[in-house]
Amino acid sequence: MNVALIGFMGVGKTTVSRYLARRLHGEEVDVDRWIVEKDGRPIHEIFEKDGEQAFRDMETEAIKELGSSDGKILSCGGGAVLRPENVEALKKKGMVVLLTARPETVLTRVGDGRSRPALGGEVTVPHIRELMEKRRDAYEAAADAMVATDGRSPEEIAEEIAGIVEKRQR
Repeated sequence: MNVALIGFMGVGKTTVSRYLARRLHGEEVDVDRWIVEKDGRPIHEIFEKDGEQAFRDMETEAIKELGSSDGKILSCGGGAVLRPENVEALKKKGMVVLLTARPETVLTRVGDGRSRPALGGEVTVPHIRELMEKRRDAYEAAADAMVATDGRSPEEIAEEIAGIVEKRQR
């Protein structure tokens, strides 16, 4: 079974996926990093030169390919579940776990946000809150489980998710 971590940027998907992969003896794959390695350009450059639509198409291709095998811990980009076909591909051989964090926590974690094209250069709590709210319904609809990350270590979060996964597999 695969486990896909979803949620807004800065909630800890990439960091937690590393710990979770070790805990569940799976292969950790960061979908954004996989796209960058395959395309040869950083995400912000793909956004700037080809547009968001082209990036989202690459993301869908990556999710379908990566989600078709077993034993993967996928760290998905913040907008991955905005496309229903991505959610379907993620759920086909696994479960989807939504990681959450308060906007203040996200602001602390993303820093100046330069590497985060979706922020559009505006890195403030109100802007982050607004973007989070726009995506909330899609995140919650896609999720099989939700885990809050505020004030918790990646190890604690990974352990909670592992417990959810193991209970589901019984």
